[in-house]
Amino acid sequence: MESERVNDHDACSHINRVKLCVSIVPIFNHLEPMQMEEVMQTVQSTCYKKGELIFQDGEASDALYIVNTGKVKIYRLSEGGKEHLVSLMHPGDFTGEYALFNASTHTTYAEAMVDTKVCKIHRNDLQTFLIKYPAISLKMLTEFSQRLDRSEKQTAHFANEKVETRIVLFLAELANRDPDSDTLELSMTRADLASYLGTTPETISRRLTILEDQGLIQQISNKKIRIVDLDALLLLV
Repeated sequence: MESERVNDHDACSHINRVKLCVSIVPIFNHLEPMQMEEVMQTVQSTCYKKGELIFQDGEASDALYIVNTGKVKIYRLSEGGKEHLVSLMHPGDFTGEYALFNASTHTTYAEAMVDTKVCKIHRNDLQTFLIKYPAISLKMLTEFSQRLDRSEKQTAHFANEKVETRIVLFLAELANRDPDSDTLELSMTRADLASYLGTTPETISRRLTILEDQGLIQQISNKKIRIVDLDALLLLV
C-alpha cells in the first residue's frame, strides 16, 4: 500500500512550494498564471524521508507524481530480489502518466533517495485539465514520445550491445545533452549506473579505467568524467 504520510502544511503544502512544483514541470510551465493557479488547487504535496517508498509494485496507480525537491529512483525487482534501476527522477520530473488514461497498477517501485517532496495530481483532476487545456495534452505527448525513444534505445542496447558499447553510448548521450562542456556530471552512483546498464559495479569501474588508459576519458571523481576524445570514443561503438 502507498506510504500513508501526514502532509506537513508548513513545509510541503505551502502555496509557494506547490507553485514551484507545478511551474517546473514541462507539461505545465507554459500555462497562464490563472491556469497555473487552477492546477495548483488540485495538487497534494507530501514529504518522504530518505529510503521511504512513494509507491510500490502492485499498488493501484491513479495519479501523476511530480518531484518537487529531492531525488527518486524508479526500479523493478527480479524474482531473486535483485534491484534493476529503470530511471532517476529529479525536480520537475514526473511519473504515473500511463495511469491517467487507464486504470492500472504500478509495475515498479519509487523510493526517495534523499529527503524528498512530491506533488501528486489525481487522474480525474488531470483529465479535466487535458480536456480544458489541449496544450497540456500536446506537451504530454511530446514527453511520451521522448520516453519511448529512450526506452527503445535502452532495450536495443541491452539486447544487442556489449557492456563496453553500452557504457560508451551512455557517455555519448550525456555529452550530447550539453555539447558546450566536455565534463559530464553523473546523476547516479556507480552501483545505480551498473543496474541501469545491466552489468555490475566492478565491470563499470574496470571498463571506465580501460577507456581512461586509452586516453579517451578522464575520471575526475566518482561522479565526474571528462570526455577527452568523443570522436575516438564513438569509434568503439
